[in-house]
Amino acid sequence: MKIAHVDAETGFSGGEVQVFLLIDGLARLGYEGAVFCPPGSRSEGEARRRGIPVHTIPMANDLDLRAIAGLRLGLSRCRPDLVHLHTGRATWLGGLAAWMLSLPAITTRRMDKPIGHGWRQRVTYGPLVARAVAVSCAVREALFAGGVAPGKVVLIHDAVDAREGECPSADGALRTALGASADAVVLLAIASLHRRKGLDVLLDALARTKSRGIVLWIAGDGPERSSLEAQAKGLRCSEQVRFLGFRRDVPSLLDACDVVVLPSRQEGLGVAALEGMAARRPVVASRVGGLEEVVVDGRTGILVPREDPDRLAMAIDRLADDPGLRQRLGGAGPARISEGFLASQMVSAYDELYRSVVEERRTA
Repeated sequence: MKIAHVDAETGFSGGEVQVFLLIDGLARLGYEGAVFCPPGSRSEGEARRRGIPVHTIPMANDLDLRAIAGLRLGLSRCRPDLVHLHTGRATWLGGLAAWMLSLPAITTRRMDKPIGHGWRQRVTYGPLVARAVAVSCAVREALFAGGVAPGKVVLIHDAVDAREGECPSADGALRTALGASADAVVLLAIASLHRRKGLDVLLDALARTKSRGIVLWIAGDGPERSSLEAQAKGLRCSEQVRFLGFRRDVPSLLDACDVVVLPSRQEGLGVAALEGMAARRPVVASRVGGLEEVVVDGRTGILVPREDPDRLAMAIDRLADDPGLRQRLGGAGPARISEGFLASQMVSAYDELYRSVVEERRTA
């Protein structure tokens, strides 16, 4: 079976990580994959690096008629058995293109924010897609609240590769290269630099911590970088913070850090939390969206109210001052991942869904 994956993002964050994790897993089951994405996007580069067929289509906005025409032409040449749409814009543009070609399509929704009840939503979750995949219970509830028929919604968690048997230790060379001493407590935030990720709250919390030797690494790009850098300077904690930009060595960063932090205002699931737990790192996260589902408070990490820098600072201090607690919470991560967040489990669920949707179309 051949699957065309459509992603309209130019950057590369948790959603794109999931796209390529899925493509790799499906390839092991004999699937062919192709990626449709904007030219110059990081997804284009990643697909070419991995040897995955890639079709570049500019997708400037949701009213981009040329994008619909380009996707329609590309899909007609690719001739996939099913089209998998991975972002909101991709769902609209790619969904229309697939519908014009009578190709079955599904969409994966990774945001827990409410959806509207207008005509566009009725079209999107009506004739355009056969199923809407929610990556968490919070996202599923948002789809239900938006009027999507329960029979169209499927829950498939985002996932990570297992790191069975691995007990990573802090990478001293990388810590030194990034300015962290051997006895520092390194916090790692893996996030796009957008307001919904709450990194400004994290900086406020960092300035309120009482423990010594805390260092913060922020791995990711986005429009908020300059304002966050200015905030860190104004809070007089800029010497504790390293803005690392987009990184391909996330596993190495995870092995070199002590605590993973997700101070999100909104979060569909929180792939960074899964990555942290798979790497046996304790997670401090906001009690929002899918994070509340993924991180088990007191077992794999600490949950705090969103936009509460005082409580966030207290959680950071607690972990910074207690290496035993860090080890206990981090050590429980892999077991939690095995409870439905393994890449093999995600791939198997999509395999079943694809086959079901294609068979429905054939017998309709």
